[in-house]
Amino acid sequence: MTKFITTDQTKFLTDAADADSIPLYMISREALAGWFETLTPTQIKWAKANHFTAEQGQILKLMADDGALSAVALGLGDDDTTPSPWTYAPLAENLPDGVYRLIDESAPGLAAIGWVLAQYKFDAYQDKKNDRNAVLVVGDKALLREADRICRGVQLVRDLVNTPTCDMGPAHLAEVTRDLAQTYKAKITETVGDALLTRGFNTIHAVGRAAGQAPRLLDMTWGREDAPKVTLVGKGVCFDTGGLDIKPSSGMRLMKKDMGGAAHVLGLAQMIMDHGLDIRLRLLIPAVENNISGDAFRPGDIITTYKGTTVEVDNTDAEGRLVLCDALALAAEEAPELILDFATLTGAARVALGADVVPFFTDGDELAETLSRHARAADDPIWRLPLHAPYIPQLKSRTADLSNMGSEPFGGAIMAALFLQHFIDDPGKWVHFDVFAWNRNDRPGRPQGGEAMALRTAYSYLKERFSQ
Repeated sequence: MTKFITTDQTKFLTDAADADSIPLYMISREALAGWFETLTPTQIKWAKANHFTAEQGQILKLMADDGALSAVALGLGDDDTTPSPWTYAPLAENLPDGVYRLIDESAPGLAAIGWVLAQYKFDAYQDKKNDRNAVLVVGDKALLREADRICRGVQLVRDLVNTPTCDMGPAHLAEVTRDLAQTYKAKITETVGDALLTRGFNTIHAVGRAAGQAPRLLDMTWGREDAPKVTLVGKGVCFDTGGLDIKPSSGMRLMKKDMGGAAHVLGLAQMIMDHGLDIRLRLLIPAVENNISGDAFRPGDIITTYKGTTVEVDNTDAEGRLVLCDALALAAEEAPELILDFATLTGAARVALGADVVPFFTDGDELAETLSRHARAADDPIWRLPLHAPYIPQLKSRTADLSNMGSEPFGGAIMAALFLQHFIDDPGKWVHFDVFAWNRNDRPGRPQGGEAMALRTAYSYLKERFSQ
């Protein structure tokens, strides 16, 4: 089994000044003529021969008389006002090994994040390992540490989501959580198998009981007991067949990523603890595999949740909200200052906003506005969708308190969020992120595969709110 606490990312960053480091120039179309005035006639001729017009993403390499790389320019196009980590990613992907420094850079933190994440590769199952070594100079040591912290959190999410279920079942996810707890001296408890029934976590047990690895609830705590309480809840469905409402093969192919919510809260918890935020952190992960056997839960079954609400199973492929509802009800008992849950919950979220934009739900207007501000600053897109109360009657069941599906085939992401809201005592202090956790295609800094979404937004918000 792979070791999942992330590797040291500082090999891609350095705070050591290097006289031989290669300068990187960020050039907009507006600034192109002025930059040309700083070049030698030979360099200008080379730039024009290579048709360098400062188009967005265009890279120009300038050579010294001895043939060595002497400088690099990256085109910004017409927009040089909105910094993004992905602006810098093409540089790290396309430059040879060496040490580089940005000239007149306004967003060094974002540059460092884009630089590191552009060199990420999931190679745990390949003989050829990632041997890239393009290093960026970050002169501010605190900024370097923060960029490294964020990148390690993102890489942890990517690694966990990319790992196949044969090595990332509920027991493996528990091992990752124990390793994280040990690293940061946190406390962890596990409730496994039939012990879930003893404690009343019946929905977690029902969803996971058909799998070879027993279902479990992971519960980790860290920080001062009297510090503000922040609880993270992550959907840990390590594989989702759909249950007896089985998915087609095309819909099942990427279901190793259905524990993406758990991966997100583990990555976020690592960032929080590594930063040392003064909070009482609690991490709850219901870890299950939604599989099929003679013991699988069935459509029409009625389950009594941890909250006491009875739920009729209308569809066994709507299992994520079932495992989350018990964990959220447990989280709400402590009345924390904030509950954040992450879940790869609905295809409807993708229909509404596509693969990249994360819908989120909360009754806290100020909380929503502040999160959106942090998302814009981080270029980590999220969009608030409504907890539209008139839809709640669609969750009613004729034979139980609730159904796990809405009665109409519309607004699926909202219906799932409304179901979860039932198990929250104060929805103004709760945020639900419906993440995709996957890049469909290769883009600079964002290779195809597992991805952290809304993670940098959540971390930035927590730092602002809870930093000493």
